[in-house]
Amino acid sequence: MAPPRILLCGDVLGRFNIVFKRVTSVSKSNGPFDALFCVGQFFPNNAEEVDEMMRYIRGDEPVPIPTYFIGDYGAGALKLLSSAGSQYGFKTDGIKICENLFWLKGSGRFNLHGLSVVYLSGRRSSNDQLIGAFNGDDIDALRALAEEPGIFDLFLTNEWPQGISNRAYTSNPRPEILDPSGSDVVISELAAELKPRYHIAGAKGIFYAREPYSNNDAVHVTRFLGLACVGNSTKQKFIHAISPTPACSMSATDIALKPLDTTPSPYLIVKDVHMNESTKQTGLSLDVQYWRYDTSRKRQRDQSEDGGRLCFSFISTGSCSRAEKCQFVHDDAFREKYLKGACFDFINRGKCERGSGCKFRHSLSFEDDGSGINLNRPNDNTGVASSEGSTGRRKHCWFCLSSPNIESHLILSVGETCYCTLAKGPLVLDHVLIVPTEHFPSTLSLPSSSVIEMQKYKNSLKAYFKSQKKATVIYEWVFNHSKSIHANLQVVPVPLSKASYLRGHFISAARKSGFEFEVIRPDDHGNDAWKDLKRSFDEKFSFFYVELPEGTILAHSVEDEKGISPHFGREVLASLLDQMDRVDWRKCKDSKEDEIRMVEEFKKKFESFDPM
Repeated sequence: MAPPRILLCGDVLGRFNIVFKRVTSVSKSNGPFDALFCVGQFFPNNAEEVDEMMRYIRGDEPVPIPTYFIGDYGAGALKLLSSAGSQYGFKTDGIKICENLFWLKGSGRFNLHGLSVVYLSGRRSSNDQLIGAFNGDDIDALRALAEEPGIFDLFLTNEWPQGISNRAYTSNPRPEILDPSGSDVVISELAAELKPRYHIAGAKGIFYAREPYSNNDAVHVTRFLGLACVGNSTKQKFIHAISPTPACSMSATDIALKPLDTTPSPYLIVKDVHMNESTKQTGLSLDVQYWRYDTSRKRQRDQSEDGGRLCFSFISTGSCSRAEKCQFVHDDAFREKYLKGACFDFINRGKCERGSGCKFRHSLSFEDDGSGINLNRPNDNTGVASSEGSTGRRKHCWFCLSSPNIESHLILSVGETCYCTLAKGPLVLDHVLIVPTEHFPSTLSLPSSSVIEMQKYKNSLKAYFKSQKKATVIYEWVFNHSKSIHANLQVVPVPLSKASYLRGHFISAARKSGFEFEVIRPDDHGNDAWKDLKRSFDEKFSFFYVELPEGTILAHSVEDEKGISPHFGREVLASLLDQMDRVDWRKCKDSKEDEIRMVEEFKKKFESFDPM
C-alpha cells in the first residue's frame, strides 16, 4: 500500500478561498491527497473577514479534502466553536464543524491512514480560556502519551518550539527565525519528549525547513517545518506536501536511517534562562533545554552544565572508560562525521572559536552521494588553494590517482585527462563515474582538453548502454563551499521502458522538494545543452543538474544548501527504478572480490566502445 499523501498549511487567517484554490490546484497536478493539516491561526484577524469563512461552514462552498485545524483562535472562533465543543466534548480524532472540516481540540493522539498524529491546539494563556488556549491538563496528557511505546509520525503545534535553530548548520539564520515571538518553551519540552518524526508549526509567519535532528534515547530523527501565513506578501511557502510511510509499517533499519545533514538535537544545548512566575505556575524548568518527564510531572535532568554535550573521548576513540556513567552523549553518527574531518567544536556546539584558523570542516550539510567523495575534509577557509591544502586534498581524496585512499581496483578505463570507474555501492549494475584525473571541484570548471575527453567517455557509455537496450542518465552535484571535492559525473543506465518517465519524475520530485528546474535543451543545430549550462554556470552557488537521455538538461542553482537533499539524484532514480533500499551507497557496498569481478565483466563488454 502506498504511503498517505498529506498537505500541510500555515496560518489560514480565514483565507479559505486562497487555501482551497491552492489545494485544488496542487491536487490536480500532484494529487490526490488524503488530508490537509492546518497549523497556526485558523480564523480571521477581524470580524469583517468572517463571511468568507462562513460560506464554507454553511456549505455554500465545498471544503475539497478532509481538513484538520488546531489554531482555534481569531475572529469568530469563540462563537463557532463553543457549541461544537460542548456538544462533542472529548473527541481526539477531530470535532466535525462541517463536511470535511474538523477541529482538533485541546491535545490528543489519533491515527490517520496509518499515521500516528499528536497535536496541541491553541496557545499558552495565563487565564482559564476554554477555547484558543491549552492548559496544564493538555500538556500532561501529551506527557502521558510520551511514556507509551511507539513512534509518533506527526506533531502539530501552532507556535514554534523555542530554540529550534540551536545547532542548525545554517551559519547565519534569518533574524526572524531567531526572534522568540511566536515560539514557546513548552513546545520545546514536548517536542524533546514526544520525539515525533515530523514537527509542523505556524504562528511566526515565515517558512523554515530545519535540517533533521537526532533524538535522545531514540534511533529516529525529527524534521521540523515552520510554515508561513496564507497569502503572505513576501510569497513565502505556506503549503507543503509530504508522503511519509507510517512508522508502524517501517523496518527497524529504515526507521534508524539518519540523513547525512542530521544535527544534534536543538534541545540539548545548555542555556542559562531565569524562570519567571508564569513558568513556575506551570511547573516548567527553563534552565536546560532538555527535559525528561514522568506522568506525575516530576522532572529529571542532568545537573551538569555539560549534560547534553558530546563525549570527546567516545567521538575521537570510539570508547569511553565511563561507559553508561558518562554524563556526555555517545553518538556513532557524529563520531563518523568527526572521523571524516568535521570540526568537533562545530558538531558539538554549532560553532568554532578558531574560525579560519581551524584545520577542520565547518559544514556537515553534505557528504558523499554514492560517488565515494568525502565532503567533510579539512577546511580551506580562505577559499584559496594553497600548495599545502592542495597536497592535503590529494592525500585524502578518494579520486586523485596519486592518493593512497583511491580504490584502484574499481577503475575501468584511463585516459589522458579523465578516467572511468565503477561506482562504489552502485545503484544498479554498471553504474559508473567519469572523473577528471586532476583535482577540479566540478566538471563545469574543467579546461577544454578535459571536456573533450569527458565527452568522449559520455558518448561511448551512451553507445554501450544503448547496445544493452538501456538509456543513459548523467547527473552531478557542484558544491561551491569546498575545494576538497573532486569532480565526478554519475552515469546510470536505465531500462528503455523507464526512460520516458525520467523527466516527469525529476520535475515532480523537485516540486515536492520546493523548487523548479531550469530546462536547457539542445538547439536545432545539434549544439550540446551542456555547453549552454557551462556558459551560464555561476560558481558562487552550489548546483545540481541531470542530463536526460535525449540531451535535455534539468538544472537547479542552490542558494540554500538545506533546501535539497545531497542524495537528490540518487533518490529520484532509486524511486523510479524501485531500488529504494539502495539509496544509501554505504548500505549496498559489495565485497572487494565481487567488485573486481564486476569490473572485469564490464571491461570485457565495454572493450569495443572504450575510447581510450
